[in-house]
Amino acid sequence: MRVSAGPAEVLSQSTGRRAWTVGLMCTAVGLVIAMVTIVNTALPSLAADTGVDQAQQTWIVDVYTLVLAALVLPAGALGDRYGRRGVLIIGLFVFAVSCAAPLVADSPTSLIVARATTGLGAALIMPATLSIINASFPPERRGRAIGIWAAVAGLGGLGGLVLAGLLLRHFSWHSVFLAPAALAVVLALACVTVPSSRERNPQRIDTIGAVLSAASIGALVFGILRAADVGWAHAEVLVALVAGVLLGVLFAWFEARTQAPLLDVRLFTNRAFATGALSVTLQFTAAFGALFVMAQYLQLVQGYDALTSGLALWPIAVTLLPLSMASAPLAQRFGLRALTCAGLSILVVGALLLGRLGPQSSYTELAIAVCVLGAGMGITAPAATSAILDNVPPDKYGVASAVNDATREIGAALGIALAGSVLSASYTASVRPSTAALPPEAQELADGSLAGALAIAERSGPAGEPLADAARTAFAEGMWRSELALAAILAAGVVAVAFLRGRRGTA
Repeated sequence: MRVSAGPAEVLSQSTGRRAWTVGLMCTAVGLVIAMVTIVNTALPSLAADTGVDQAQQTWIVDVYTLVLAALVLPAGALGDRYGRRGVLIIGLFVFAVSCAAPLVADSPTSLIVARATTGLGAALIMPATLSIINASFPPERRGRAIGIWAAVAGLGGLGGLVLAGLLLRHFSWHSVFLAPAALAVVLALACVTVPSSRERNPQRIDTIGAVLSAASIGALVFGILRAADVGWAHAEVLVALVAGVLLGVLFAWFEARTQAPLLDVRLFTNRAFATGALSVTLQFTAAFGALFVMAQYLQLVQGYDALTSGLALWPIAVTLLPLSMASAPLAQRFGLRALTCAGLSILVVGALLLGRLGPQSSYTELAIAVCVLGAGMGITAPAATSAILDNVPPDKYGVASAVNDATREIGAALGIALAGSVLSASYTASVRPSTAALPPEAQELADGSLAGALAIAERSGPAGEPLADAARTAFAEGMWRSELALAAILAAGVVAVAFLRGRRGTA
């Protein structure tokens, strides 16, 4: 087995073999991203069948993202050290076995453990996919391949909604675990055919750095995820966020002083690398925050089922896919900073257009809004990913890919928490005057969520219509404020990128 792909081997690969490699890597990363929304969609059926309570449901959803984000950086280093193809195949088998586990053990504890193990498999998969693509192409031909990878990663969550909707329409919730498990096994067998690569001069794994990075990112993501449930001011959230920041500072201090760091923190003084990392974080803050809100809007306000909701959002691909192909040439022509500022500004417009949707909005208005959102991501995502990868030596492609993946997961968690907390607070304040006459238990349910209010209204018959209308209007108001918060974060990012300073790198 070859474990190092040098320039001669890269140049000798045929176009067909490169296309095969890109196809497999994109399928793998799409599966990892889709697994978030697949389980979200299946959660109501799973909960009804297994009896898991609300807290356990939250852990079943969140532990996957938590473990993936915490372990992706050490996993990328393992690929650099021992071979990216081997780590990828191991990750796919871990992913497959853990996805299949709920088929034979569906207790709450076993489900949570299985999801955590799936997160471990995903952490091994994600950085390997991008680093294998990057090592398989000469620099002048990477742009299109990275654009395809970034587009698939951006659409993976939406693909998960559609796949889960199709499966749940015909099968039980077990199918949303069985199908990904089977696909992961097929991918693992097929990936034996892709080229491998690793460090030419392998160094020992920075164990202390790996532990500190996992603890820091894990604490930050845990705090952000919990904020969506208990609020940003809760002691549990504040302790987790402070611990994450302090551990991150300790990680940076240690990495700057060790001879073989897991991550050379001086890379963040490289303007292109730092711009790419910030851009990816902001893109996924916007994308997953918007997706979190829109999934509820389509099902609860517009009355779509899970499958139709996923299909309704697919116009995003109309702009995301072609602009992802054009991102690298545009970055070369106009520069990374100008392109990033333009793309993030388009995302601001997309978020505001989504926020203006209401109970009476047409599908055309929705389609235009998601097309604008897709345009912003299509322009920025591949260029940002290329900026991260192009500014590290080939030996560290796995770690660089992991930085790209970690920023995605942190951004996704931040977007869901921010949009969810703003939406919840605004909805409760807006709907409360309409629920004041309800019995205490019914009022608490209606104030807690639009789904709860609609359930109360349905049980009340025709007399419940005013409550349903008021709740939908309150949700639309909360959606506007949550999208406004996302737009504000993106606008601040535009300013930060515009004034970002540091040594010049490869654009």
